[in-house]
Amino acid sequence: MMINCAGSLLSFSEPKIMGIVNLTPDSFYDGGRLNSKYKILKHVENLLNEGSDFIDIGGCSTRPKSKIITEKEEIKRVINPIRNIVKNFPNIKISIDTFRSEVARIAVEEGVVIINDISGGKLDKNMFSLVGKLKIPYILNHIKGIPENMQEKTYYRNNIILEINKFFSKKIFYLKKNGVQDIILDPGFGFGKTLKQNFQILKNLSVLGFQDYLILIGISRKSMIKNLLKISYEESLNATSIIHTMALLNGSKILRVHDVKEAIECVKLVKYYKKIS
Repeated sequence: MMINCAGSLLSFSEPKIMGIVNLTPDSFYDGGRLNSKYKILKHVENLLNEGSDFIDIGGCSTRPKSKIITEKEEIKRVINPIRNIVKNFPNIKISIDTFRSEVARIAVEEGVVIINDISGGKLDKNMFSLVGKLKIPYILNHIKGIPENMQEKTYYRNNIILEINKFFSKKIFYLKKNGVQDIILDPGFGFGKTLKQNFQILKNLSVLGFQDYLILIGISRKSMIKNLLKISYEESLNATSIIHTMALLNGSKILRVHDVKEAIECVKLVKYYKKIS
């Protein structure tokens, strides 16, 4: 599996790591920590030194029950940091975590090479056409409702895997109709799912996307871990690594993570495990 990223073909014969850069004051785990230019650049430097292939920058929290900020505020939060990051790390591959086409457009002008849309195009009717014009990879996330109410919308009429694949199929059709070629699928852990449903998805990752598309998982330190084990977000690193290992064994090709070093260890262990006959 390959995608065209920043003008070159990127192979996923081995899984990739996407390090998280949260520029929000209210994200569930690390909100408010990156509150200065120095802290942002130091965090990015650490992610890259530990081996991150991409970084994912977000300025609008999408945790359950989060309130949506204005477009103006989101742009204010992300654009200067993107400029500073690109200036200091010119070869970096940045993904913008946004559901707004205008934020995505400006971010790409500043050097972003991937769009990560948690709404799957539901919250901005111009997103798909923009991605088609920009000719860059698009991360298609499955969600029910919006962040403010998504955990009240966890009912699925049929098998959840079938419903997610149906969602992906429909969205892929419209993306391709708009000229989007490089599509990455994210099943959306925690985006309108119960604890049991999240683990059903994890167990069945290999049949998502019809085995034709790269699967990204964003499960790092999420509440499905905290709630099951009755631990804090800060205590959830070990369990996150276990979940990442399960995901890699079930076919995930991109891990979106807070902790790059530990995620890379998971990739190396699974690679060696699979190689042994």
